[in-house]
Amino acid sequence: MTAGDRRIGDFCWINLLTPEPAAARAFFAELLGWTYVEMPGVGHGVKVGGRDIGGLYDLAAPGTPPGTPAQIGVMVKVQGADATAAKATALGGHVRPPFDIAQAGRLAVVTDPNGAELDAWEPKSLQGTDVDSGLHGAPSWFETLTTDVGRAASFYSGLFGWSARAMTMPTHSYTLFRLGGEPVAGAMAITPEMGPVTPHWATYFTVRDVDETARLAGRLGARLCVPPRDIPDVGRFCGIVSPQGVRFYAITYARPPS
Repeated sequence: MTAGDRRIGDFCWINLLTPEPAAARAFFAELLGWTYVEMPGVGHGVKVGGRDIGGLYDLAAPGTPPGTPAQIGVMVKVQGADATAAKATALGGHVRPPFDIAQAGRLAVVTDPNGAELDAWEPKSLQGTDVDSGLHGAPSWFETLTTDVGRAASFYSGLFGWSARAMTMPTHSYTLFRLGGEPVAGAMAITPEMGPVTPHWATYFTVRDVDETARLAGRLGARLCVPPRDIPDVGRFCGIVSPQGVRFYAITYARPPS
């Protein structure tokens, strides 16, 4: 995704929930070049290249549901949060009642039939990110790891109008979601080799050199959950768990993301 407003049905924002938010800000600033804007009493806005990409919040803040893990939550832009919530329920998902976030927009927390959660965002004053996804540190790809790829594909196709196509990779099958003909996200089955992973949405961030990013992450106290490896015709990526326990992925593309 190059710079510009995200379309309806596209990923438009991330929300990072983390313990030790000050240490987390320092980690991501060093690793991904993030800068921050304080939101007094709430958290910090996150910027890449001067563009807003999301927020970083204290996991221990009042209002966070008990048992919420450290994570990066994702938001998809929708025409109407209430209509999307009703559709998600009809498709077999679970939805918390939509609510307004001041004048920024209206949000519905959607859990798909396999248990992966994301937010449907009806924008008002906050349209979402317009960052160039090719910049170092920018979110550029979103992927659900799930227990039933076919069920997930049916759900998201019905919910957001995505088309789904299964692809055969060298070691596994991968389902590519498209929005208006353009790749928007992916889905992959959870395997025993992945360990105790529950269904979720994962975020990939563009980096200039994934091997150097992996080395720097280690020096900063993170651990690698996936060592750097190639994706034929796509690029090279690795999986990282921050010192505060947030899992995410870094990727250097063979060609700039579109």
